[in-house]
Amino acid sequence: MYAASSREALEGARIELETALRGTAAPSTDAVTVGDELLSVAATVNDNRPLRIALADTATAADSRAKVAQDVLAGKVTDTTRDVVASAAARDWSSEADLVSGLQSLGCEALLLSAKESGSLDAVEEELFRLGRIVKGDGALEQALSDRTRSAADRLGLLHKLIDGKVSDVTSKLAEFAVSRTDQAPGDSIDELSQLAAASNGRKVAYVTSAGELSADQRTALSAKLAAIFDAPVTLHVDIDPALLGGVVVRVGDERIDGSTAGRIATLRRGLR
Repeated sequence: MYAASSREALEGARIELETALRGTAAPSTDAVTVGDELLSVAATVNDNRPLRIALADTATAADSRAKVAQDVLAGKVTDTTRDVVASAAARDWSSEADLVSGLQSLGCEALLLSAKESGSLDAVEEELFRLGRIVKGDGALEQALSDRTRSAADRLGLLHKLIDGKVSDVTSKLAEFAVSRTDQAPGDSIDELSQLAAASNGRKVAYVTSAGELSADQRTALSAKLAAIFDAPVTLHVDIDPALLGGVVVRVGDERIDGSTAGRIATLRRGLR
C-alpha cells in the first residue's frame, strides 16, 4: 500500500504516461515497447542501489533527479520511456521501494493500454486468469517458478514452455514480470494482473466457485446481480467444487458472498451449538 505522497506521485506519472502514449503515431505498438522498457528499467533501478537513491532521494532537487534519469537512459530506451521515467523521478515518493513499484505499475499499465488500443484487453484478462489457475493449481510448478535457487533464465524458460504459442505477447510479458517478482508468489501476482486488466476495462472480477457448471442464463443472471451490487460491469471466473453441495461462493475484491449449501449447513451448525 502506497503512502499518500507516493499515491500522488504514481497518479501524476500515470497521467504523463497516458498522455505520452496517446500522442504517438501507433499507440498500441508503442505502448508494448514502452511497457517492456519500463519493466526493464524498474528491474535495473531495483538492483542498483546508488541509482535508486539518485532517482528517489527527495533531498535532491526534482530537476536533478529527472536529469539523472535522462542521462542514464539516453540512447538505451525510447524517448517516451525516458521522459516517463524522468517525470516519475521528479516526483516525491515516500521510499525508494515505492519508486520501483511505481515504475513496475507504469510498465504493466502501458502493456494493458496496448491491449486496450488493439481491442484485445478482454482476451489478455482471460489468459491471465487461466494461467493463474494453472499455476496455483500445481504446487510443484509454482514452487519451481518461485525457486530463487534457480536462475531467472531457468524460471522464465519453464514459464515459456507453459505459455508459448498459447497466449498473446502482452500476456507473455506480464507473466514474465509476475514470475520475476520476489515479493509475491507467481500465482498471486498473475491474479493481481488479471484484476488490473479488468479494472483497465472498467470492470470488476468476480471469482465464483460453484458446485456444478453454470448455464449461460445463470451466468448472465449472476453477472447482472453482481453488477447491480458493485455498480460496475463484472467479469465472472468460475471454478467447480462439488464439495459445496449446491449454490455458489462469490469473491469480489475483499467481499465474499457465500450462497452455497455447504455454507448454509455450516451456519446452521454454528447456530445449534
